Amino acid sequence: MIEPRSFLRALFDAAVDAATPASCMSPWLPSRPDGRVIVVGAGKAAASMAKELENHWGGPLEGQVIVPYGHGASCRWVKVIEASHPVPDAAGTAAAAKILESVSDLSADDTVACLISGGGSSLLCLPADGVSLEEKQEITSRLLTSGAAIHEINCVRKKLSAIKGGGLATAATPATVVTLVISDVPGNDISTVASGPTLTDASSPAEALNILGRYGVSISDSVRAAIESSDPVFVDEGDVRILSTSDDALLAAAAFATECDVTPYSLGDLAGDARSLANEHAELALQIASGGGPVDPPCVILSGGETTVEVLGDGRGGRNGEYALSLAIALDEHPSIHAIACDTDGIDGSGDNAGLYVTPNTLRRAEAAGVDAREFLERNDSYEFFARTLDLIITGPTRTNVNDLRAILITQ
Repeated sequence: MIEPRSFLRALFDAAVDAATPASCMSPWLPSRPDGRVIVVGAGKAAASMAKELENHWGGPLEGQVIVPYGHGASCRWVKVIEASHPVPDAAGTAAAAKILESVSDLSADDTVACLISGGGSSLLCLPADGVSLEEKQEITSRLLTSGAAIHEINCVRKKLSAIKGGGLATAATPATVVTLVISDVPGNDISTVASGPTLTDASSPAEALNILGRYGVSISDSVRAAIESSDPVFVDEGDVRILSTSDDALLAAAAFATECDVTPYSLGDLAGDARSLANEHAELALQIASGGGPVDPPCVILSGGETTVEVLGDGRGGRNGEYALSLAIALDEHPSIHAIACDTDGIDGSGDNAGLYVTPNTLRRAEAAGVDAREFLERNDSYEFFARTLDLIITGPTRTNVNDLRAILITQ
């Protein structure tokens, strides 16, 4: 007989481990190129990717990568710089400028190894002419709380940047560019991961302006002018290799469940509103528990991807917290259903937690603590809710990122 909490936590750990650079880089790495090698990159996995690259390629190497505060790793040759995520800061801007400078004036004999992972968009912040850091911070903050999807947010980011959307590859010409990607994007459109600094950006100014208008984000005349004057960027994308995706994490989770004699039922990568998705998943779980579902218990419903949240309240939390709290309400304490919702990077939204547990007695424990689930959901305060029920999952930074993992265990 499995213990639900232990099973779900071990399943999440197996999924994350499959997506770490130590596990996923070796099979996809090309042999070390001849000549000078400049390593650059940004994202939550960038430092651990750089360390793994050093282990395989050896030295000498040069260059630098940018990671969120607390996501660093000890590298011998590659400098690791920490900056703010998800809203950019001056440290990220200064580091991005140095990265762009380091790949300028190269020759055809040089190679740029670009290490890209989720989180790189805010870290690789170098505003375009006519755009201030403060304006980028405000626009990013507004979009992040508007319910906009990541591909929409990054479309705007590209138009406001001197380095995203192919800008880095343009600066690196005529050097050879090798791009190594750990993808956190549903559908794995790698031009969206870290806003594609080495990849073609075929989007138009009108697309970015339409997104801003759709979500009610006002901009200054100078920002509008910068967007309107931007052109699609077409670059020679060189050697692009996807090292790991959400699919790898889901496969590892499914394999772990099978080893434990629990049937995995994977829904794949999903997007959309966190509350709506939770209600759909609760309906499916209840059908399975009643014997009318597509699989029989014991089983686990798995899904990855990235949901969205429209923040209307003043609470604290993230998209997994929003999903988990909605799920707990919809399940209404069914005795045979437990769940976990976590971000594989170890940080869910504005909290210090990777995610949350949902158990058959979550709502009862909340009521005993004087906490009303619906009230906390309405003010987007999932972190405080699950802190009071002692259901937070805290892992610290995992130094990888293939987005969310949700698992609903039906025991009988």
